[in-house]
Amino acid sequence: MHLRVAVFTVHKRFALTISRGTTTATTNIWVEVEHEGIRGWGEASPFSIGENPQTTETIGRSLQKIAPLLKALSPLERQRIEQLMQDARLPSAARAALDMALHDWLGKQADLPLWKLWGLDRDRIPYTSVTIGISSPEEAAQRVKNWLGEGTIALPFHGIQALKVKLGSPQGIAADQAMLLAVKQTAPHLSQVSVDANGGWTLEQAILMSHWLADQGVQYLEQPLAKGQEGELAELYQQSPLPIFVDESCFTSYDILPLSDRVHGINIKLMKSGGLSEALRMIHTARACGLKVMFGCYSDSTLANTALAHLSPLADYVDLDSHLNLVDDPFTGANFQQGRVVPTTQPGLGVSRGYIQS
Repeated sequence: MHLRVAVFTVHKRFALTISRGTTTATTNIWVEVEHEGIRGWGEASPFSIGENPQTTETIGRSLQKIAPLLKALSPLERQRIEQLMQDARLPSAARAALDMALHDWLGKQADLPLWKLWGLDRDRIPYTSVTIGISSPEEAAQRVKNWLGEGTIALPFHGIQALKVKLGSPQGIAADQAMLLAVKQTAPHLSQVSVDANGGWTLEQAILMSHWLADQGVQYLEQPLAKGQEGELAELYQQSPLPIFVDESCFTSYDILPLSDRVHGINIKLMKSGGLSEALRMIHTARACGLKVMFGCYSDSTLANTALAHLSPLADYVDLDSHLNLVDDPFTGANFQQGRVVPTTQPGLGVSRGYIQS
C-alpha cells in the first residue's frame, strides 16, 4: 500500500484558553493510504503534555520514515503494521492517523460504516459537550450564548445539551468560581455541565473546588491535578463528592489499572491512545476495572472527530466539539444532530472533502 502525507491548517472561530495556554490555530496532518484502488484517510493533530510535545514536524517526519516500509504490506496485515509502528517508535498521534486510515480503508472495502462493522447502535451516542475556555465571567457568558445561538455570533448548531467549562485559571479559584457561576446563570436549563481543570489545581484547591462544584450541580471533574501527581489522586478520590476523570494522566490501556483505585473514569483521545484500535482496548480495560469512559479531542478537524464518533455508543460522556469551532475545516463527516455528533451511513469513516461555511 502507498502512504501519502500532507499538512493543513485550521483556525478556531473562538480562541481556546486552558490552564496551559491559548490556541487559535493548528497545523494538522492528513494521511491517506491507498491499496487496490481504495483510499483510507486519517488525521494527526499536534499536542503537548509533559516533556515530549508531539509537533506537526515530528509527527510528519515519523510518517514519512515509515512510508517505504508499508509498500509491501496490505491494509489487512494489521498485526505486522502495528509491529512496524512499534519498532519505528511512531509518536501516538502518528499511529492514530495511520490506524484511522486503515480502519477507513477496511470500511470502504466492506462497503459498511465502522459503527455498523462493530455492531454498534447510533441511538446510544451521548450528547457531546461544547467547551467554554478560561475567560472572564462576561466573556464566558457570551461564549455560552454563541453556542446556544443567542449571541452576537450565533453558531449553526442546534440542540446543545452539555457544556464543559475549563477552569484552573492563573488568577486562582475565585476567578474559576466567578466564571462557573456566569456560565450556570447564562444557561440554567442545561443540567449537563462538567469541569476540566487541565491539571491547574493543587490538591488542596481540588478538594475545596470538588465540594463547591458539587453544590453547583456539576456532573464530574476532569484532570484536577497535573500529570505526575497521580499519587495525590488517592486522597482526592476519598474526599471528593464528584466523580474524578483523568485525561493527561492516561494515554493508553497500560495506564488504566494503576489509576483504577483512585479515579472514576478516563478520557480517551485518539491522539494520546494511538488510534481506534487502542481506543477499543482502553474501553474494554476501563470497563473491566469498573470505570466510566469519556471521549475527548484536541484541535482535531471533522476527520478525527468523526472517527471517534463511530465508537461513541460505547462511551458514557463525549466531548467531540473541536471541529464545531473551526472556520475552515476541510472535511465533512459526522452530523451534529440535536446535541450529538452522529456518523453517517457512508462506508468507512464517511468523511469527504469540502469546507464548512463560517
